[in-house]
Amino acid sequence: MTTCLIIPAAGGSKRFAESGPPGEARGMNKVEASLGDRPVFIRAIECFKHRDDIGPIVLAVNPNGIDQFKFKYGDRLGFLGVKIVPGGTVERWETVANALKAAEFDGTHFAVHDAARPLASTKLVDRVFAAAERYAAVVPGMPVSNTLKRVAASAGTRASEADMPNDRMDVILDGAGKMVVEAWPVVETVDRSDLYEIQTPQVFDADLLRRAYTALRDGQGDGAKVTDDASLIERLGEPVHIVEGETTNLKITRAGDLKLAQILVDATREDQAAQLAKKRLFADDDDEL
Repeated sequence: MTTCLIIPAAGGSKRFAESGPPGEARGMNKVEASLGDRPVFIRAIECFKHRDDIGPIVLAVNPNGIDQFKFKYGDRLGFLGVKIVPGGTVERWETVANALKAAEFDGTHFAVHDAARPLASTKLVDRVFAAAERYAAVVPGMPVSNTLKRVAASAGTRASEADMPNDRMDVILDGAGKMVVEAWPVVETVDRSDLYEIQTPQVFDADLLRRAYTALRDGQGDGAKVTDDASLIERLGEPVHIVEGETTNLKITRAGDLKLAQILVDATREDQAAQLAKKRLFADDDDEL
């Protein structure tokens, strides 16, 4: 296998910016947020640094800020062998399509990994790549463990309005201080027995992924409904195989996800430090023998 790694990083981080308190996440691009001592997207790229079969690395960023991004990170990314290209402005698939075009790659496989997934372990990456030697489209995933419910498309009556007493003070204050909560009516409980939550990296035969994106560009299917690259392979009628993912391979979507990722990074550092101390302790004992 020779693999081109594509890192889509052109999203607007709207949910991340809206979920954090003022002065923290607001206005920040989540993939540039600091996780430990380096940005989230750098850690996402480093998830593959142990593999010798990774060739070109293409990072597709927001085209409206690409010059500033290159000025800020160009030297560091150049050292890592990363090519920075403009991504899409509306849909995720546009970003990956731009990266495919800019890659100028003639190897066997493409790997696509979210810039907002900085904690994919070496074992997980190796597991996906091992399966990709046999199957043309491989994705990691975890069985859904939570109860799933389908709801109506529109919200019902806001709980604050339904529960608000109709007294003179409320009229004067116009409901000030009341909690506004929207509630959606449940349509049904969804059977979760065969459902998986899909992660990245996703690895594909190079010709297969190109064919899938060519079909999308030719108008076969709605690009707005494409949330991952494997779904395009499914549209072609080609099989996609799932291997075991990891609960720690989280995607940073909201500010709380970044805090959780930092806890996991700190815990890993403490564990590595403890293992190193133990190794040195026993090494000293061996020297004395």
